[in-house]
Amino acid sequence: MGDQDEELGDLVKGKDRESEKFIWDRLLSKYSKQAIISGIAYCISSCSMILLNKLLLSGYNLNAGISLMFYQNLVSVVIIYGLSSLGVITTEPFTWKLVLTWLPVNLIFVGMLISSMYSLKHMHVAMVTILKNVTNLLIAVGEMYMFKTRHSCKVWGSLLLMVLSATCGGITDLAFHGIGYGWQTINCFLTAAYSLTLRKVMDLAKQASHSGTLNDVSMVLLNNALSLPLGLGLILVFNEAQYIYDAPVVKLPVFWAVMTLSGLLGLAISFTSIWFLHQTSPTTYSLVGSLNKIPLSLAGILLFNVQTSFPHFLSIFIGLLAGILFAVAKMPK
Repeated sequence: MGDQDEELGDLVKGKDRESEKFIWDRLLSKYSKQAIISGIAYCISSCSMILLNKLLLSGYNLNAGISLMFYQNLVSVVIIYGLSSLGVITTEPFTWKLVLTWLPVNLIFVGMLISSMYSLKHMHVAMVTILKNVTNLLIAVGEMYMFKTRHSCKVWGSLLLMVLSATCGGITDLAFHGIGYGWQTINCFLTAAYSLTLRKVMDLAKQASHSGTLNDVSMVLLNNALSLPLGLGLILVFNEAQYIYDAPVVKLPVFWAVMTLSGLLGLAISFTSIWFLHQTSPTTYSLVGSLNKIPLSLAGILLFNVQTSFPHFLSIFIGLLAGILFAVAKMPK
């Protein structure tokens, strides 16, 4: 009788293992290993980049957001050209026609990066993350007028929840900083403008290129390379060169190591997001991006010792939940 029970137990365990293997195989068939790895890589690089920028701007008290953007983009350009010269990646050769076509997008791109830097300097990571959700509302309205896109009630409901969360978050924010909120408001408009303008310019840029196509790497290189002369001009206009020369922090080797790492992470975000999009879909990418904000917000509060209240924390949580609901509502039926 004992032997029969043992055999029966082994049979049940074997079926359980087969069931678990079947479930795992189904998951892997839906989302390949590359999709999982690329998704994790995208999340890590994205979170790390924002936290490192916060460390550089607030932890090291760096008051030179334009210079930080310039250095990060310079690192990206050098690495892309290095990989291109080694034959690892292929890039489209630049022409004046292509540059002039892409220039309007690049101007918005530079403004978007700079405003993001300054808002991050004066605000904590969680609140910046929540306010970025308001960009979705601006994009949704822009899509209605520019592309005649119609949105469902679920999409508008999640967008309304985002706005309410951002409003409540600002009211209950113990570390409220008017300048930071001003920069973040500008960033929301520029980010929406970048997203909407990019859709139209991409097709025009392909027609302006030599081959008639423009791969993702070339677009990353185009954005970063064109931002350098513009960034350098802004550094001179706002006298950041003198500030960088006099700042004691630039004499620290650790500071430059963190700066360079942030540049590498900026490039890593570009490549991992492209990799992840190719392995999954824009919908999955959007949903993972929304879920990614939860650990990022918590890490920002814990690492930078942000003073918060329960109502403020609740508004952040509702904003994160609204971001997830928005991504789910945008999923095709």
